[in-house]
Amino acid sequence: MDQTLKVTSALSDPTRFNIYQFIIKNHESVSVTQIADIFDIHPNVARLHLSKLEDVKLVASYTKKTGKGGRPGRLYRLADEVVELNFPYRDYKLLSSIAIETFVNLGEPGRQALYDTGRKYGTELMAQHQKDTPIHQMVNEEKFKIVEEAATLFGMYPVFSYDDEKQHVTMTVSNCPFKEVASKSGPNKKMICNMHHAFLNGMFEVMFGEVELVELDNMLDGCKNCLYAVHV
Repeated sequence: MDQTLKVTSALSDPTRFNIYQFIIKNHESVSVTQIADIFDIHPNVARLHLSKLEDVKLVASYTKKTGKGGRPGRLYRLADEVVELNFPYRDYKLLSSIAIETFVNLGEPGRQALYDTGRKYGTELMAQHQKDTPIHQMVNEEKFKIVEEAATLFGMYPVFSYDDEKQHVTMTVSNCPFKEVASKSGPNKKMICNMHHAFLNGMFEVMFGEVELVELDNMLDGCKNCLYAVHV
């Protein structure tokens, strides 16, 4: 792939774009922990974003002793050649906020529309990631793997924990793609969480048919991650 395409692909993620802009503006090396704290994301997500930036040579990493013993820490700095971007950043979060606020103002029909939209796009996302093997021939582990791959591409970076029979599963979502919009929606944030719930439900139902998806923890309530129990 052409380097320009690699760079634009890497920076198409708004969070990654903002991390790169932060490193440019501050002209200082950063650690995974710093980026995680500044952007309010899980350290694993911060590490993934920094690694992606390093892969396309926008940043470079090096190790530095902490002076406290133990393994040296890894720091990331701006690469020697700074990429100049000539296209404007589009604020899709603002557009999302306007669209969701419009739905909210419609009352109950708007709430239902948000729910139906979430379910529709969750179903479509999964349909795009089905494998050649028919679903009815897959074991549950294969089905969960497809859900995990699709959710990761959507930016949720889920982690699944299974019981021995693959019938009861917990899913930890480290990065909610709707978090920033929901956090600015005040009392209506629950509506957006319901939309996200419908989105996830649609994904699972493509693979498993009827499922029970139960929210256990929500990062908007102060929890570190969102946690769901999935009963198939």
